[in-house]
Amino acid sequence: MDKKLLDILACPLCKGPLFYSSEQHELICKVDRLAYPIRDDIPVMLVDEARELPADEEVS
Repeated sequence: MDKKLLDILACPLCKGPLFYSSEQHELICKVDRLAYPIRDDIPVMLVDEARELPADEEVS
């Protein structure tokens, strides 16, 4: 994930910062506990496409 792109992206729901998970290849919003997928190197920043993180999943 390009650092410059990550710096300008924000969660579409809360407008908070996103964190890149290289293991899952997703952008994580810790506040909303949502994981936005990255498909073909393009972040899919749609709430409807985001995966809800289970309560027991570690958000680092």
